[in-house]
Formats: sequence, C-alpha cells, structure tokens
Amino acid sequence: MMCFQFYCGEKKDEQKTTKSMSVRSSNSTLTELEMRRSGSEFNSQNVSDMSTESVGRSTFPSLSQRPSNLRVFTYAEMKTATRNFNRTTKIGEGGFGCVYKGAIKSSDDPQGKLDVAVKQLGKRGLQGHKEWVTEVNVLGVVEHPNLVKLVGYCAEDDERGIQRILVYEYMPNKSVEDHLSPRSETPLPWAMRLKIAQDAACGLAYLHEGMDFQIIFRDFKSSNILLDEQWNAKLSDFGLARLGPLEGETHVSTAVVGTLGYAAPEYIQTGHLTSRSDVWSYGVFLYELITGRRPMDRNRPKNEQKLLDWVRPHLADSKKFQQILDPKLEWNGLIKSAQRLAVVANRCLTRNSKSRPKMSEVLEMVNRIVEPSQEIGCGSQPPVRTIWENKANGKRSIMDMRMGESSWLHRMWSSKVVRTC
Repeated sequence: MMCFQFYCGEKKDEQKTTKSMSVRSSNSTLTELEMRRSGSEFNSQNVSDMSTESVGRSTFPSLSQRPSNLRVFTYAEMKTATRNFNRTTKIGEGGFGCVYKGAIKSSDDPQGKLDVAVKQLGKRGLQGHKEWVTEVNVLGVVEHPNLVKLVGYCAEDDERGIQRILVYEYMPNKSVEDHLSPRSETPLPWAMRLKIAQDAACGLAYLHEGMDFQIIFRDFKSSNILLDEQWNAKLSDFGLARLGPLEGETHVSTAVVGTLGYAAPEYIQTGHLTSRSDVWSYGVFLYELITGRRPMDRNRPKNEQKLLDWVRPHLADSKKFQQILDPKLEWNGLIKSAQRLAVVANRCLTRNSKSRPKMSEVLEMVNRIVEPSQEIGCGSQPPVRTIWENKANGKRSIMDMRMGESSWLHRMWSSKVVRTC
C-alpha cells in the first residue's frame, strides 16, 4: 500500500517532538443493541477538535540523552553479514530502501551467529536520513516485547558516499499484511488474528502510556506489524514516529504523512496529531483482521474499494455482518467473537476523536475477547499479564487478567498503566 504526503493549507513547522468505558464479561454474548450502538458511533459525522488532554513531554529522546545498548557496525561488517548485499539475501523492499537477511556475531556468544534483518537506506536524501535518525532515536531508547528490537546501526562513508543502515532482529514470519493477502496460501486462523490484535494493542499502549514520554506511531498498518518465530506480533518501522504533545499543548502539528486508508480524518484535515490518531488506525486494522481486506483496494468494485465505507452498512444487523467476514476462514462458533472485535473497532473509529478510548482501554477490551478464544486455538499462549503502578503508594504489582470481573475493573480505573504485556 502506498504512503502519501500532502499538506492541508499552509505547511506547519514540525515539532520535535476519558471517558472510561465499561467492559462486558468475557462470557457475555453480543446483542443486536450493542452492534447498533457501536455502529452509530462509527457512522457519526461529528468531526471534533483534537483532544484537550495534555501530558507533559520532554524534547525527543536521543542517544546522547538516554542510555542505549545499540551496537555500531562498520560498513565492512554489513557487507560480510549480507554477502555483499547479495540479491539472494534480499527479503524486502520499501520506501526506505532494501532489506536483507544477514548473520552477525552474537554479542552474548562470540562463537555464535545471530540472524538479523539489515535495512539499507536508499538514495532518498534528507527525508530518508530524517526517518533513519528517528528510528535510531526511538528504538534506541525504548524496549518492549511487542516492538521489533533494533540491534544496531551503521553510519559510515565509503566510495559511494554515506551509508545509513539499520540492523533489526530477524522476523521470520513476515508481516501481517503478507498473511492477509489473497496471495497467501494459508490464511491466518481467527485465534491467531485475535492474538495479533492483542499484541499490537500492547505495543501501542506502551508507546502512548508506558513511559515518561509519549510516542505517536503515525504509520500504524498491517505491513508494519511483523511476526517472529513464535508468531508474536511486533510493531516495526518507526521512521514517521513523533513525540506526543508538550506540556500545555493538545496536539503536535505536522505535515500529513502516513498510509492511505489508515489516517484519522481530523489528522488529514488539520495536520493536528495526537495518540488518538493511532487509535483510529488500529480500528481500521481490526476490520482488516475481520474481513481479510485491505483498507484501500482499487482492484475491487467501486463501492467496495474503501474498506470502512463497505463495512458500514453491515454493522447493525448480525445477518448482514456475516457478509463481511473473511471468506477464507471457517466461522463456525466464531462469529460472536468477530462481532465483539467489531464493537472495539467501532469505538476506535468514532469520528469525535475525544470519544475514542485510550490504547490501554482498547487493550483491556481486546483482552476480554482473547481470553475465552484461547480455548479454540491459542491455549499454548501464556495468560496476558500487566504491570500496574498504584497512584496511592507507588508500588508495582503483577496481575493476571483472569482475575474476577469486579476486582479487575476496580483496579483498571483506579490505577495507572505504566507497562503493558
């Protein structure tokens, strides 16, 4: 899917930068009323100003300000790792440049080898370099099980000019987009799609609320969610990420960039960026998982090219809803689960950005859907655990999400999430 960049009116200088919702019991069934309510929120045309929430943020964290474990590679090491960037080692290509599978010496075991993905910057000039620096700054100071790990980087001159290279952990099972593609021979089972939705929500919740500064992803999409050897989902490609609003401010003003079909409407119209823009993109992604379709597909009939426009008339009626389910899957006994995920998606896709839930709230809703579904295919996955910090005493405790409903909800609304999953 193509990325876009355009400006709404005069270009603004880029800065360097709730309403609580009740959660139903995991054993409850979805009613027609629930579907209609969530669908009406999705269909609402009330486009609001940006959220008035303002969280104190410092300048964009950099390697000089925060500790980093990144390794610095020479260009010669990169050539050795990829067999001189041999075409047979090439595993992908995007706007940034080409990605190669390589092997480097393990820092833990000097005799061992570590498989890595080596991303080499193409000749895109200043913008490409800016995204490269952002990747290093973001992934150099944040770490989470649902974020792709940046092993190190290379910035070195050679006879062809400066080389800018990023070295990531290798993700052998490619992207979620690859598996949702019609070209994929084996579709992702529904239980795995739910786990991916959960993992992605974990990653976004950590970026938004799990640190002393906030990061807005700005380019959340299925092709930027990669799958490791155990099929755990991890967010990748942070070149467009931005720091959240500074203290006293409600948004970050940026040039409008991202991927067509995922960007929040208020961001497209104003260039005002908040974490709720990522929440909108996550809602679009949930409908990708449900339908198996891309957010924008010019190869389909005109009335089906835009995913959200196509699904909207099917949301209020359970029989119509079944018509949008991915036909590659067997849905026996799983439709209620898909309906519940659609309700979460609709909350994320509320046109009024202030009414969208925070990602920590979205994560709790998704957790409630995933837990009973583990009985039909995800039993081998460990229970989701969250570390909480109590505002009153500052103590951290680990809580299993299978606790009783009343205790779980009480803690959810009286505590602050500091790290998810």
